[in-house]
Amino acid sequence: MPSLKDMRNRISSVKATQKITKAMQMVAAAKLRKAQDAAAAARPDAEKMDEVLAKLNAGTIRDAMAPTLLVGTGKDAVHLIEGETANRGRNGETTAHI
Repeated sequence: MPSLKDMRNRISSVKATQKITKAMQMVAAAKLRKAQDAAAAARPDAEKMDEVLAKLNAGTIRDAMAPTLLVGTGKDAVHLIEGETANRGRNGETTAHI
């Protein structure tokens, strides 16, 4: 049977572990909140990018002079890889131009 000192050490150890766990939960909650805020802030940019890509797609379908890279050749072996980057303003805000 454990002694009284062993029991006290075990109790203090469990309390310390509880404090560490609580701190870790608070950090995780803060990171999750920050990630959710970032996702919500990026939503208008994603919607604008979707709009730009839809306009680009609509323009290439009707345009007979559109580049083959955008229209494609109709072969299944051809793939289009499109890269997009952010146009950052002076203060770090993202701007989109159509």
